[in-house]
Amino acid sequence: MRAVAPASPRPRARITGVVYLLFFLTGILGAVLTPATNGLGGVPGDAAATAHTILAHEVLYRWGWALSLISTAFYVALITLFYQLFRPVSRSHTLLATSFGLVGCAIGAFGGLFQLAPLVVLEGSPYLSAFTANQLQALALMFLNLNAQVGNIALVFFGVFQLFLGYLIFRSTFLPRILGALIALAGVGWLIFLSPTIANSLLIYLEVLGFVAEAALMLWLLVRGVNVQRWQQIASGSSQDA
Repeated sequence: MRAVAPASPRPRARITGVVYLLFFLTGILGAVLTPATNGLGGVPGDAAATAHTILAHEVLYRWGWALSLISTAFYVALITLFYQLFRPVSRSHTLLATSFGLVGCAIGAFGGLFQLAPLVVLEGSPYLSAFTANQLQALALMFLNLNAQVGNIALVFFGVFQLFLGYLIFRSTFLPRILGALIALAGVGWLIFLSPTIANSLLIYLEVLGFVAEAALMLWLLVRGVNVQRWQQIASGSSQDA
């Protein structure tokens, strides 16, 4: 019997682009709204000023925290869509990429607990009266620093994810290879967070590289999609090998 041709991947690629865009929007808005953590102007290392900023903008802080979690959920959906899109290229490499990406999302979501903890510490519950105001402010800043450290760990997993993703894009031929090279280069950049001291000194460059690489991939999927003929050829060959 003649094999049935695989369905067109173009709608799936466009959906992937839309989810990518939603991840970008919620992630950026969450970072902007969250004070004292790259948002409304907390003073690095100043526990009192950071605590004052959080309490003065508590509603925005909660919104920023919620949007960060929503952004993580969108990235989980994005990783799942990538798995479906690139599975015909290499099932094993796609599975490895998916695994590292999902672990990174799980670590990032866990770090969100440390981002929420300062509100619990600073809310003034009676049982916290055993601590002085300075101690509570120091605890709040410590939780924010722990959130940053957990975020660095998550970035390392995302770096490995993007290395595999860049390889899959480069090998696929249904997307421009330059996109694969950019994504892989961004992945190498995130791996630098294995050494936070070096990463912090290069932070602005790493963030720009990561943004440009992912924005380019997102826009290509959203506007152009994939080369349907090449995707179907690869998918047909993959199904026959299976």
